Amino acid sequence: MKQTKGRSVMKIFVDAIYYLCLAGIVYLCLRVFGVASFKIPSESMSPSLTTGDNVLVFKPAMGARLFNLFATLRGEQVAVYRTPGIRKLRRNDVVVFNFPHPHDWDTIEMHIMKYYIKRCIGLPGDTVSIRSGFFEIRGVNIPLGNVDAQRRISMREKGAFGEGIFNAFPFDSIVGWNIRDFGPLYIPRKGDEAPMNRTNYLLYRKAIEWEQKAPLEYRDSVVYLAGKPVESYTFGKNYYFVAGDRTEDSQDSRYWGLLPEEYIVGKAWLIWKSTDPYSGKFKWERFLKKIN
Repeated sequence: MKQTKGRSVMKIFVDAIYYLCLAGIVYLCLRVFGVASFKIPSESMSPSLTTGDNVLVFKPAMGARLFNLFATLRGEQVAVYRTPGIRKLRRNDVVVFNFPHPHDWDTIEMHIMKYYIKRCIGLPGDTVSIRSGFFEIRGVNIPLGNVDAQRRISMREKGAFGEGIFNAFPFDSIVGWNIRDFGPLYIPRKGDEAPMNRTNYLLYRKAIEWEQKAPLEYRDSVVYLAGKPVESYTFGKNYYFVAGDRTEDSQDSRYWGLLPEEYIVGKAWLIWKSTDPYSGKFKWERFLKKIN
C-alpha cells in the first residue's frame, strides 16, 4: 500500500514538472515568435503614446528575431537572424527597437535591455529631407509623422530652441543640417552602392564600421576602410529613419542617424494597459487602444 502511494506521489511530481516545462516552452515561444510587451517611459511619442502605456509588439508582422540571448546579456555583439514576416514595415508604422547607441552616438551597438519606440519615417531606398520642419520623402506625397508637431517647429525661430536641440546629424559645420533643414539623406538598402566622398563618409561611417567591424577614416580627401583606400561601398544591411511624434523633444534619427533593420523588434500593435505614472490609476480610455 505504501509502495503504491509512493508511486502516486512520484507520478504527480513528474507530471507537475512536465507541465511546468511545457508551460515554460509555450511562454518562451510566445515571447520569441508571437508578442512582447513594452512600457513607454517618456513623452517622446505623445500624443499617440504617453508615459505609462504598455504596448504589445506583434512580431510575426516583420518576423521574429533569433540571436544568442545569453551573449547579448553579457554585452557581446551577436549576429541577428529574422524569420519570414507577414508584411514589410511601412512608413508611419510605430516600431519598437533596440537603441543603436546605448553608450555613445559615435558607435552602433546592440544593447538588449535598452529599447526605444518611434515612428518609421523612411524605408530602405528612401531619400529623407526636412524642409521648414516638415518630413519629406522624395517621390512620396503622404503626411509623415506628427504634422502638428512639425508645424510647431516650423513656426519657431532658431533661437527659440534649446542648446543642442537645433543642430542635427551628422553635426558637421559644412553639411550644416538641423531639425528645420535636413538632408537629403539616402536610406541605404542591402546591395546599394555609395561613392566614398567626404559627405558620405560622414553620413554612413557608423553603419559601415558596424557592418565591417573595422574603422572607416577620411584623410587627405581619401576614405580608408581598415587602412585600405576605398572609392565606393556596397551596403550589406537595410536601414530605416525613425522619429518621435513629439518632434520638439525626441532623440531620434534626426540626431543619431540610421537604424539597422535587425535592431527592430517589431511593429507596435496595441495598448493593452495604461496607468498614470504619478497616481498609478488605470487609464480605462486607453485600454486595448490600437496604435496608429
